[in-house]
Amino acid sequence: MQLGSTLKKIRKQQGLSQKEVCEDICAQSMLSAIEHDRYVPNAELLIKLCRRLSISLDGFSLAANFDISASQQFNQTVETLCNGHEYQKLKAFLLAPATVEQVETAAQTQAYYYYLGVAQFQTDSNLDEAQANLRLAIQSAPEMNHLSTLTRLGLISLAVVKCTNQQPAATVKLVHQAMQDIELASYEENLNIIFYLAAFIAYKTDGSTSTFTDVNRAIDFITAHNSHYMLANCYRLIAQIAMDQGDDDRQLEATQRQKFLTDLFHEHVQEHF
Repeated sequence: MQLGSTLKKIRKQQGLSQKEVCEDICAQSMLSAIEHDRYVPNAELLIKLCRRLSISLDGFSLAANFDISASQQFNQTVETLCNGHEYQKLKAFLLAPATVEQVETAAQTQAYYYYLGVAQFQTDSNLDEAQANLRLAIQSAPEMNHLSTLTRLGLISLAVVKCTNQQPAATVKLVHQAMQDIELASYEENLNIIFYLAAFIAYKTDGSTSTFTDVNRAIDFITAHNSHYMLANCYRLIAQIAMDQGDDDRQLEATQRQKFLTDLFHEHVQEHF
């Protein structure tokens, strides 16, 4: 759910009108534009609105997770472990027989192999299993002729594995597949991850000024959809590239933006490249 839509939902749950929420904070027309995701508020305005609604910025859902089961208890466990970056526990949970028995549909199977592949990538020194399970996630797509967000995530994640294994040709091919016609896809915030990882891969394989183009493309895509998810990571990547190139001014500006976004939205930021 987008930022403005979330605010609107919480306001209505509390039985408050737009006039009551925006009083002494902003014009009602501005709140309406925010709630309809036509305007992204600055930090000061967002914090005031959150305080008026008695909510924490931690409460925003940044991106949707994928179901591996009809049981919400199992799905919640995966979400908690994944969001907490507890990949060793996530891998153990996914490999447990009780979890495997819960996976039934094609969509659940695809999500299961995707999460397992990601967990193995984060924990295993040998990436063969991670690679195999990400391939299974791609091949398990319910609609083979349609690139869903999860299929794109599988492709770009496999590209990261290939990049780590120093297989440039395979990496480029997978990135191209993941990004194919992505601007035409129905928008989901998880698409932001694909843009970021494409830029990250470009940095790992190239590391030159041209990588700035990929990061800026990611930022343009994210902001064009009134989202903030992965923006902090994008600016962290810009800061890293600038540091590598000895561009102190650019590094400082990007670092300040990254810290601002991290403090505001509490997004986990990749610190080690």
